[in-house]
Amino acid sequence: MTNNNPIGVFDSGIGGTSIWSAIHDLLPNEKTIYLADSKNAPYGQRSKEEIVDLSKKNVDLLLEMNCKLIVVACNTATTNAIRELRATYNIPFIGIEPAIKPAANNSKTQVIGILATKGTLNSELFNKTAEMFQHTTIIEQVGYGLVQLIEDGNLNSPEMTQLLDSYLQPMIDANIDYLVLGCSHYPYLIPQIKKILPEHIQIIDSGEAVARQTQNVLREKVGFSDTEKVEPEFYINSDPAVLKSILNDKYNVIKKDF
Repeated sequence: MTNNNPIGVFDSGIGGTSIWSAIHDLLPNEKTIYLADSKNAPYGQRSKEEIVDLSKKNVDLLLEMNCKLIVVACNTATTNAIRELRATYNIPFIGIEPAIKPAANNSKTQVIGILATKGTLNSELFNKTAEMFQHTTIIEQVGYGLVQLIEDGNLNSPEMTQLLDSYLQPMIDANIDYLVLGCSHYPYLIPQIKKILPEHIQIIDSGEAVARQTQNVLREKVGFSDTEKVEPEFYINSDPAVLKSILNDKYNVIKKDF
């Protein structure tokens, strides 16, 4: 089965590029279109209704661009809106949610930490997943301010270091052995997080799992592209500079109102 239409990916900003990168690495011949809704970031502080409306706006634009599959590369949008998206549109959706399961199943201390947005931690989907692991203590921490610092280009600022230290130290004191990153922006913080965490604490994010699921859906439902490698497209509705920087200036980024 062949389908040369693009894969659509959207996030509340630039963080979903961590998911996009995993997909692009696994499926280099697939055309991808990435939407960064930075103007409305962070989604994590918004109401469920706002998150659903913003997600539908992004999906409408990607469908106008003939996408064959849409990856919701945002934990907050997945946990709050993916049910409504699947009920509204006749296209496969792949979501991203915190990888609690592998952390809980592999934890020796039976204590794991999760760093996520308020919108994700308050969502019904997250809480249903967490309830499945009653024998594991889950230390939840809202990453207040982290997404905005990343969006503003302050990835390595003293303020970022201070915030991370204040969020992670109580988890270390509680004897976690796994830290789950519950926001697609947070993988960009891994180098700094590793400086704070003891070496035995493992960090889990969802990028590779989402890429494998994308490959499975293409194989089973949608079809692979049979074209040669094609340039990805990136759109943002705010200043393109930070997105270009996070992509190491390798790709063109188009500013677009949406």
